[in-house]
Amino acid sequence: MMQKRFEVKEKSRVGIGNDIQIIVDKETGVNYLVYFRFDTGIAITPLLGADGKPVISK
Repeated sequence: MMQKRFEVKEKSRVGIGNDIQIIVDKETGVNYLVYFRFDTGIAITPLLGADGKPVISK
């Protein structure tokens, strides 16, 4: 059976029909911010720390 590469780390509801998730790529450890908006779609970007570098989970 194939392992899931991405894991949802955190979910938040922000208003009606809008969700934010932080997902982790389990191969690289890179965290991504995913924004779901019911009427316009999805946006995804690497989550950056204060130093401007991607947040990496162990």
